[in-house]
Amino acid sequence: MNILRAATRVRSSNPYGRQARFLHLHEYQSQELMRGYGIRVPRGTAVTTKEEALAAAKSLGDGTDIVVKAQVLAGGRGLGTFENGFKSGVHLCYDAKTAADIASKMFGQNLVTKQTGAGGKLCSKVLVTERMYMRREMYLGILYDRESQGPTIIASREGGSSIEDIAASNPNAIKNIPVNIAEGITPEVADAVAEAMGFHGNSKKQCAEQVKKLYQLFIEKDATLVEINPMIETPQGEVVCIDAKINFDDNADFRQPDIFAMRDTTQEDPREVRAAEAGLNYIGLDGNIGCLVNGAGLAMATMDIIKLHGGNPANFLDVGGGATDKQVTEAFTILNDDPKVQAILVNIFGGIMRCDVIAQGIITAAKTIQLRVPLVVRLQGNKVDEAKKLIFDSGLRIIAADDLDEAGKKAVKLAEIVQIANTVDVNVSFKLPL
Repeated sequence: MNILRAATRVRSSNPYGRQARFLHLHEYQSQELMRGYGIRVPRGTAVTTKEEALAAAKSLGDGTDIVVKAQVLAGGRGLGTFENGFKSGVHLCYDAKTAADIASKMFGQNLVTKQTGAGGKLCSKVLVTERMYMRREMYLGILYDRESQGPTIIASREGGSSIEDIAASNPNAIKNIPVNIAEGITPEVADAVAEAMGFHGNSKKQCAEQVKKLYQLFIEKDATLVEINPMIETPQGEVVCIDAKINFDDNADFRQPDIFAMRDTTQEDPREVRAAEAGLNYIGLDGNIGCLVNGAGLAMATMDIIKLHGGNPANFLDVGGGATDKQVTEAFTILNDDPKVQAILVNIFGGIMRCDVIAQGIITAAKTIQLRVPLVVRLQGNKVDEAKKLIFDSGLRIIAADDLDEAGKKAVKLAEIVQIANTVDVNVSFKLPL
């Protein structure tokens, strides 16, 4: 289920100083939400212990085939591997005891998939659910579309694999059906979606009703994406939503407190969680040069200049135009606590943001934390002279640069020195106080 995955990584500066991201729900949470709208999903229970898994499996009834699914916020779970060597985050079992044994091998383990990176994601819960037999599997997605400037429904008579793969192998199987947001989803639109998915007769009516309820959920809960993959038709002609992915925009958090209370921060980068709490726009990357910048465009340019000179940025960090001394201090703390960071580059253009505020934040950070890596600072614009005087009078050891290219070169070179020193186990001190 990969549609709009790139969009879930977008962050944007905004006048409220808040990090914009999309809330993701676990599969079991999405199913609970859909049940509340009368949408048919498999019976199942999320559990956290082997004993709970055994009870949940028994509750499905004798003779019911059981599926045990690791609950991590990543695709490709079935092909993943746990850090203890156990293969696959999705298992089919034929009795309750086996299901409980399988679940016990998942709890507390990081599951590594093609989407998690090498570190994987922690599996704290497991979904024990009934196996549904199917005649066919289809795909349904509801999202906002820039071209139609409103909601659109993507329907495919093929499902079970990513929509990108379907689009590549059989683009004619996919239909894009816009919805007039003022009219909502009419019976005609719902029927068109059901036909596009290949339903007929009573199954078509069932599908149309499910589509209406899914659209109602999408609108009422301020979702950015409702993706069902697969939606199936059973041998008895019943329509069931097997697996779901539902995303929500953070701008709706004040309207949807019950939804946002479901956020599982254990599935997110702890650096990003900490930054979001401080009102900072932060994305963790894999490099070793920490960046503290104001403005998304300047942040991108700063990362580009680091790459140009052979370095790798450790993060995207935009403090925005209204950052306080406290936020700047927290930003430095996040960078300093990241063990991969071997140098920090501050690049501030004083427009809305005053350079002297950043300078005071640097000074405050130096007084409250021991910066363990070299610091390169480039300040230009509003109150730059006052900022330089503050730093000079503070007696801090800072590598100054007036030119961005020069600042990038210095940051890359210093990071290389720190890396070499660490390799040969030489203690190189870059503490700021003289």
